[in-house]
Amino acid sequence: MLRRRLLLTLLLAALPVFATAQTRPPADALVRSLQQRYQGIRDFSARFVHTYRGGALRTQSREQGTLRVKKPGMMRFVYTAPEKKEFVSDGRRVYSYIPEDRQVIVAAVPAANQATTPALFLAGKGDMARDFTASYVESPVAGTVGLKLVPKREEPEYEFFVMAVDPATLQWRALMTHDRQGGESTLVFSDLKENQGLADKEFTFRIPRGVDVITDGAAN
Repeated sequence: MLRRRLLLTLLLAALPVFATAQTRPPADALVRSLQQRYQGIRDFSARFVHTYRGGALRTQSREQGTLRVKKPGMMRFVYTAPEKKEFVSDGRRVYSYIPEDRQVIVAAVPAANQATTPALFLAGKGDMARDFTASYVESPVAGTVGLKLVPKREEPEYEFFVMAVDPATLQWRALMTHDRQGGESTLVFSDLKENQGLADKEFTFRIPRGVDVITDGAAN
């Protein structure tokens, strides 16, 4: 009798899991829906918290700031705490600026068929359904669905990333990147606002005076 009750308890506990597995679409179908929805978003802004947990070195950090994105290819990450830094793309070039280092690193924005990093997907580059193999995993944010996206071609900077998706709205709530050294870099978004009509000038980067400019590995 005790065994039957225990079995019944386990079965009742598993029912919500079975129901979820039966009603949610295949992972690749959800990714196609996400890609289609995201194609209709012209711009968005959000606050973010960026955490990093290192692999071999076991380092940990927590930062925060704001993000603005406008398609195609424009974005502005502004870190406000604990250290100020800025990463800006005007659609043609990406500028990385850390005031404490007194240098700006300038690089070209990859072509759409070469853009497979999570940040560039935010900026409307690349195609999730085309470039990744998807599967369901545990989400890093409560109340969301977790999608593991493994690039179909090997990427030197990361192994895969996990996207946390609001099942009701299909909004992205977080991006967790797993690098090849065992580290996890997670961006959790809040206060998301879409299609506000952001101006191009908000993505113009002006190089500060007195800093070194490094372009394609060469200092100017």
